[in-house]
Amino acid sequence: MKPIWKGVLLVAALGLAVDAGMTSWFRVAEHEEALVSTFGKPGAQVQKGVHSKLPWPVQTVQVLPVRLTQQLTFGYREQGSKITEVPEEAMMITGDEGIIWADLLVEWRISDISKYLYTTEQPETLLRNATSASLRSVIGSTELDKALTVGKIELQSAVQQRLTDLMQTYDIGIRIESVKLQDVEPPAEVADSFKDVNNARETMVTKQNEAEKYRNEQVPTARGKAQELIEQATGNKLKRVNAAKGDVAKYQALYDAYKANPAVTRERLVLETLDTVLPSAQIYIMDSSEGTVKYLPIERR
Repeated sequence: MKPIWKGVLLVAALGLAVDAGMTSWFRVAEHEEALVSTFGKPGAQVQKGVHSKLPWPVQTVQVLPVRLTQQLTFGYREQGSKITEVPEEAMMITGDEGIIWADLLVEWRISDISKYLYTTEQPETLLRNATSASLRSVIGSTELDKALTVGKIELQSAVQQRLTDLMQTYDIGIRIESVKLQDVEPPAEVADSFKDVNNARETMVTKQNEAEKYRNEQVPTARGKAQELIEQATGNKLKRVNAAKGDVAKYQALYDAYKANPAVTRERLVLETLDTVLPSAQIYIMDSSEGTVKYLPIERR
């Protein structure tokens, strides 16, 4: 029996030696990090390269792609080029009790290996549940019309913020990189009706834009014409005021001359009037001892 036991011990020793040789080193790639545990207790976290450790079962190592962005699809699944819809995830109710189909893509990374491995048994399941809660919470507080039209970017931002907050609260070693809404649309049964509504809305927006464009073209033109009329009226006003002031100055000068020598002024005015009324007549002025001026004879030239 002694040779048999010696053989068994030799085989066992060789097995342990091989095991020690095979499990005493490990390699970490560029996009990975590794967590070394001693008797199941998390220890050092190491970066890329070749590293050594105590053989199994004393120390174990778990290597995870912490620098690799991973994807979680919600509302659908992808297998190569094949896409399968998941209605129980994508179908949800809006804030005004409408039914909508919404699916999205979540990009995430492992931020802490120890928390990712030991905080919860299924971190990715928890991430999917948190994604569902975030999306349904946002859709449930949004009206159907807004969700289907102008609200997609706002919805996407709100879902990402809620999901990020949940992951920070759970603290399971997952960091959210981005959330991308893929489809936000009505169920297939009423898609045609919603399409008609959207077409009508687009027509309304087009008409509003055309009206606004026409307004923007006409208002400046009308204002320009109004300003032109105001300037013309102001010019006419100044012209008439200045003419009136000139007439006033003229009559004031005549009045001053009349006050200084009434007789001469009166005669001059009579002569100027005759010259105006009878521009083609030849006028002879003759003196009279009677103290009056005679205007005879009057002949036409």
